[in-house]
Amino acid sequence: MNAIVEIAPQLWRGVQVTVSILIASALFSYGMSFIAGLCRLSKNFLLRKITGFYVEVFRGTSLIVQLFWLYYAIPMLFGINLGSNWWIGVIAIGLNYGAYLSEVVRSSILSVSKGQHEASAALNMSSFQKMRLIIFPQAVRMMLPEFGNYTIQILKGTSLVSLIGLTDILYYGDVMRSTSLSLSPMIYLMVLVFYFILALPLIFLTRKAEKLAKRGVAS
Repeated sequence: MNAIVEIAPQLWRGVQVTVSILIASALFSYGMSFIAGLCRLSKNFLLRKITGFYVEVFRGTSLIVQLFWLYYAIPMLFGINLGSNWWIGVIAIGLNYGAYLSEVVRSSILSVSKGQHEASAALNMSSFQKMRLIIFPQAVRMMLPEFGNYTIQILKGTSLVSLIGLTDILYYGDVMRSTSLSLSPMIYLMVLVFYFILALPLIFLTRKAEKLAKRGVAS
């Protein structure tokens, strides 16, 4: 019990950084997913190819490599400063999961039944009206469960930012472990508990989204 009382306040110091990275990178990845997902459905060949290249590169390479590339390689090779370590973490995680989520957006839009397209054509709607009023609302409902699952994955991915010096939960866990080797099992158990507690609201919201999606399919 004394060990828990000693460890928990130290790990709590990293919660703010972890949560801020989670929120910012999740919002960034959502934005990238809709941009890339819609662009991949565009009639413009060049736009489809550019966004397709982005998706395949970020899905096909490791997040940790992308993080190090943004942190080390780009400043050294091109002299471009992407800002603070916090921003680098947000950009790397956002681009990575935005690529995965773009496929969720694309596939959800394509999953809307042809009958809906035919109905909008019968109502003489423009392409923009059809997407905004008919296709997109139905597609978003199908996207929600996967967006919830990937948000939980984003939370797990935030643990990598400790590798570029950000003082998140894992960073403080590693610091304590280096000074108290005998407490290592308890320290990492507490790290696990902290991440699980942060994930609980996301798990709950994902389950709610799954029920909403099922009701949408049933209707």
